[in-house]
Amino acid sequence: METSSARAIHDPAAEFYIDALRKLQDSNVPFLVGGAFAFSHHAHVRRDTKDIDVFVKPEDVSRVLDYFAERGYDTERPFPHWLAKIHSGGSFMDIIYSSGNGVARVDDLWFDHAPRTNVLGIIVRISPVEEMIWSKAFIQERERFDGADVAHLLRETGPSLDWPRLLMRFGDHWRVLLSHLILFGFTYPDKRQNVPAWVMEELIRRLTVSRPNLQNDVCYGTLLSREQYLHDVEHLKYRDARLEPPGSMTDAQLEAWTRAIPNRATTAE
Repeated sequence: METSSARAIHDPAAEFYIDALRKLQDSNVPFLVGGAFAFSHHAHVRRDTKDIDVFVKPEDVSRVLDYFAERGYDTERPFPHWLAKIHSGGSFMDIIYSSGNGVARVDDLWFDHAPRTNVLGIIVRISPVEEMIWSKAFIQERERFDGADVAHLLRETGPSLDWPRLLMRFGDHWRVLLSHLILFGFTYPDKRQNVPAWVMEELIRRLTVSRPNLQNDVCYGTLLSREQYLHDVEHLKYRDARLEPPGSMTDAQLEAWTRAIPNRATTAE
């Protein structure tokens, strides 16, 4: 069995991660390890990390937080639509059950297809590569773009990917996947065969037959960046794709997520 090559930067943090993973196993709550540990396993790219990401289903979040709170840990749920945290001193663990844009909600399929690997000496299940590509593809902030991560994942795992499931995950947002596949072919000309011809043919077919929808006043850019398309929804009168419907977020959740944008008021062009 492979071992994740990700490394915790600080030894005390590694001790916390190991303790937290063992407690999660004792809690009997299904969980997956994601973030740097899963990425390094799938992409074979070494990565250091200052935290650990654990994925659970939304209905299990309260169980996890209660379990750790009863054992003296500090817990919080800063963004109720997708993220909770468990703290011990200066170390913390993210408990993730969706994505910041509300798209990549953790469901049973994450667990049905999760491989096992060695993380810090503990055998755990990690996020499936298809779900990692799905969630990372939408991270296109000004200060963080995960396109290189998507490309590295495609380079290492493309031939073995469950492509029908990946297309299913993107659903109506298939243009986001297509954009990454085009950039992948540009980045790695020698690996273009990693993307099956039928996948590109199907996505190009969709692109070819699609027509402008002049009645659609939704801006989908907010699914890619929580900050860079605020002008469109605040001043150009577009509807925010994150809000229900068509999205999954409420006004209160969106307000909290927007308020947390670092230095929004002072950001210069």
